[in-house]
Amino acid sequence: MQNPTNILDSPIEYLKGVGPMRGDLFKKELGVFTFRDLLFHFPFRYVDKTKFHRIRDLSTNSDSVQLRGILRRLSVVGTGRKKRLVGKLRDESGAIDLVWFKGVHWLEKSLVIGQEYIVYGRVNNFKGMINLPHPEIESVSATNTKKATTFAPVYPSTEKLNSKGLDAKGQRKIVAALFEKINKHHITENLPEYMLQKFRFPERFKSLQDIHFPKNQKDLDIARNRLKFEELFFLQLRLLQIRRRRKDAIKGFVFSKIGDFFNRFFKEKLPFELTGAQKRVSKEIRQDLGSGIQMNRLLQGDVGSGKTVVALMSMLIALDNGFQACLMAPTEILAQQHFNSISATIKGLGIRVAFLSGSVKGKKRKEILKLLKSGEIHIIIGTHALIEDPVEFKNLGLAITDEQHRFGVAQRAKLWNKGIVYPPHILVMTATPIPRTLAMTLYGDLDISIIDELPPSRKEIKTLHKTENNRLRVFGFMKEEIAKGRQIYVVYPLIEESEKLDLKNLEEGYEVLSREFPISDYQISILHGRMKPADKEFEMQRFVKGETQIMVATTVIEVGVNVPNASVMVIENTERFGLSQLHQLRGRVGRGAEQSYCILMSSFKLTNEAKERIQTMVRTNNGFEIAEADLKLRGPGNIQGTQQSGVLNFRIADLAKDGRILQTAREIAARILDKDPFLESQHNQPMRNYLKKHRKKFKAWSLIS
Repeated sequence: MQNPTNILDSPIEYLKGVGPMRGDLFKKELGVFTFRDLLFHFPFRYVDKTKFHRIRDLSTNSDSVQLRGILRRLSVVGTGRKKRLVGKLRDESGAIDLVWFKGVHWLEKSLVIGQEYIVYGRVNNFKGMINLPHPEIESVSATNTKKATTFAPVYPSTEKLNSKGLDAKGQRKIVAALFEKINKHHITENLPEYMLQKFRFPERFKSLQDIHFPKNQKDLDIARNRLKFEELFFLQLRLLQIRRRRKDAIKGFVFSKIGDFFNRFFKEKLPFELTGAQKRVSKEIRQDLGSGIQMNRLLQGDVGSGKTVVALMSMLIALDNGFQACLMAPTEILAQQHFNSISATIKGLGIRVAFLSGSVKGKKRKEILKLLKSGEIHIIIGTHALIEDPVEFKNLGLAITDEQHRFGVAQRAKLWNKGIVYPPHILVMTATPIPRTLAMTLYGDLDISIIDELPPSRKEIKTLHKTENNRLRVFGFMKEEIAKGRQIYVVYPLIEESEKLDLKNLEEGYEVLSREFPISDYQISILHGRMKPADKEFEMQRFVKGETQIMVATTVIEVGVNVPNASVMVIENTERFGLSQLHQLRGRVGRGAEQSYCILMSSFKLTNEAKERIQTMVRTNNGFEIAEADLKLRGPGNIQGTQQSGVLNFRIADLAKDGRILQTAREIAARILDKDPFLESQHNQPMRNYLKKHRKKFKAWSLIS
């Protein structure tokens, strides 16, 4: 193999203490292939090795503790799988047992009775006596005093790594071996001098050294801040560059006219007064459409905030300027719902609206494709069938995607290619409220509009938490609501790993409800993902028409069901749902003029996290507040729709905690690009070089194209 130009590009197996077998484990278990990967394989916590505890002061409430004492006894106890090594460590205050269940023979040979050791582990209580199971142990004579008085890093590990000596202690030794081979000349500085001075950041090599082996908490905090800023800053710099370049490079159709379609709709058809937020967002979209630059805008708004009306008004502007518009939704139910509501809303305006999905076949499909190509269809609404090759437009001017996180980048890109001369203006909508920090990261290259108020006609949904001992009262309340002519959802969780068990729960729940709500007086629908599409549609339609009073379902009803008469949502096993999913489910009721209710059923015993989720739901209906709470509880990778987004694979930044750093990073990136759009000045050269070298890393995952 040729020598790499930079030592950091060396394969991991070439590092002292690694070798081929351990190298293979590093690659498979941690994705660490090179010295550079190891350098950026950061500790997830630190052990304060500057403090020693006295044995007499220990209790099982202690966190991990560090002791210093003489090993007084060592013996192997038990046989076979129950074999363990027990040592007695004594300091001036008392004695404690050290217990190992693995590596018994190796430890027995390497430990010396009468020797002084430094021991680190978590205190355990066994039959009223405290001990330290599986502690780290190192002889004082072999321990470099300097290392023993630092914060020791603890790295992510796995069972396979631990079995090959690559536990926290083993990885620590290998990272230390890496720092013996490299120095500051191997680490290129990527921030300009003026920025280092402004924030009093250490140079990059020192930050990396201190993130692995900090001497104290202050050094660790400074290193962390620098590396977090760096990670978020370069992402924002790249996203803002893309946004600027796209605005410079990609022209858009100029929709200069507000004409007959828009004005007649506004005067004759708009069923209610627009909220202040809807007016503000409509204005932002109108400015984009008239600017001559292709619009790329994300429209965020809670369930029921009125995004669809704003989208429809945008489509009417396209029609007024002689263009077609399309709306793509992720499911047939949601697409059909949009088609029905939009068709009804604009009836009588002379606008031809069509529906296209995989289920539209034969002559009907051919006719739609022909009329779309000739321009006789003004608006087409459908599923991803809209992006298939045979679908051609005469002049597509505006493409709207609903619940856009359900579509892949490549799928959305196909919409671009449907435009003639210029790509269509793009509006993407989501009813999943996204925390500000997450939106800045996932959609940092898009313009963002937020509808953050509900129409005054919508009553706030009352949310209650009930446990199993309130079951009969809940049934009584359901009967009262049905007697008023209302309908009810009862939703069960459905998680792939336990799908059979979940369906069993749903079927058992259906049986209990059937006994409580007998067929002589009530009708119940059942809906779950394993049913055939035709059966699902049949059950859904029965509920929509009011032929059934109760819909027992899994989370398939989360997106796309609009039944204004449904006023009660009962969610079973609430503790098994995430916050944003609970909020989406709750949004299925409260769509009519009547007071609606969401009843969260759970077991009596709940984890602290489950309690916090339920308390948040009871406390607020604000989707953005709920999204922020969800981000803090679960982290960004689990927020709906973001799991696949590689942009969230941060090494050190944490969007739930680092909002202020992110905001600062974005503001500074914007200021730099205002003055020096291409980073051509001499003092911005470190940033230009870094972005060029790592351009694959800064691929904009949120790009529509």
